[in-house]
Amino acid sequence: MAVDGTRSSSVSTGPLTGIKVIDLSTMISGPLAGMMLADQGAEVIKVESPGMGDMMRHIGTQKNGMTGIYALHNRGKKSLVVDLKHETGKEVLRTLIKGSDALIQNFRPGAMERLGFGYEEVAALNPRLIYVSIAGFGEDGPNSGRRVYDNVIQATSGLASVQTDKATGKPSIYRTLICDKVTAYTASQAITAALFARERGGSGQHITLSMLDAAIAFTWPDCAMDEALLDDDVVRLPTIASSYKAIEFSDGYAVATVLSESEFRGYCAALGKPELADDPRFATVQLRGKNDVEYREIIRELTSKMTVAQFLEAAVKYEVPAGGLNDLKTVTEEPQVIHNKTFVLRDHPVAGTIREARPAPRFSATPIQPGNHAPEMGADTDEIVTALGFDSSTLREQGIVK
Repeated sequence: MAVDGTRSSSVSTGPLTGIKVIDLSTMISGPLAGMMLADQGAEVIKVESPGMGDMMRHIGTQKNGMTGIYALHNRGKKSLVVDLKHETGKEVLRTLIKGSDALIQNFRPGAMERLGFGYEEVAALNPRLIYVSIAGFGEDGPNSGRRVYDNVIQATSGLASVQTDKATGKPSIYRTLICDKVTAYTASQAITAALFARERGGSGQHITLSMLDAAIAFTWPDCAMDEALLDDDVVRLPTIASSYKAIEFSDGYAVATVLSESEFRGYCAALGKPELADDPRFATVQLRGKNDVEYREIIRELTSKMTVAQFLEAAVKYEVPAGGLNDLKTVTEEPQVIHNKTFVLRDHPVAGTIREARPAPRFSATPIQPGNHAPEMGADTDEIVTALGFDSSTLREQGIVK
């Protein structure tokens, strides 16, 4: 029973019900992709090696050995711990592969081949399998063998440059694992697309995905709006996001975006100075950009005399796109978030009360909900290997499974 009174069902109704996924990945990019598939109804089996297992089990805030970051990236999965350096352990995985629909791995290029589970070997076992290889820089190339974390890709992809402070020229790293998560969303969408193609008469296939490519694909459509048109006669203007800044009021911060002229007029009215919209210095977007220093001085004088609440109330009245700045605590109290039932509170058997964001999409015909709790390491080993036809007690005695 969840703390908020809702009950999670062990019977899946999601659109991926009946799909079985092997999650051999660690950290964030692969596990989050697997979790999204689990949320949508797939049976996802997380395979870990004895010992440490997924490093995310050991990083950050934890209770009774269950960390918050692991719990939030691995719900809905079953846990199998098996030693793939042992031939019998490999046979367990081979048997599992034969009855599965997809496999996710994010080891450095060549690692799966050395284990005997590269795409060619696996496809021979199960030609219908969707095999996903996630790498930092790519499967091959000059940087393919390098160790990678999220901030490295932020820097290399150009994403961090978008955060550059104009005043100081200093770039900034996003304080979220944005490239890992973008890669995970890309991977999960690619898997469902490949499953769809297979169901229309196709076969299994190998999907290769680099964090670098995913980050650039994510960044380019808006951040590169000034870099996309290459001819010499292009009229160049600032990007939309270049104007994104937190606005300081007398008691806090808010944001507002003003693109159209009607929004600019509404913004001036919301700040209590409607006549500013008729000032010839600021009559157009181009003029506001040209006279940016004067414009911002006037705005700062106006906002310093208003509270956030006063501005947001006026912004609604004058139809200005605006919002107050929540932190990770106050966002749970946001009225629209409460209305949307975005958060779910549940009692984790190990970690205690846990707050999770529910799956964002809502399916009318195949409803989904957060999967069962992130499993303890090896929680489902006996069930899985027994179903595959192995004697779990014997394998445990031999140290092949945990």
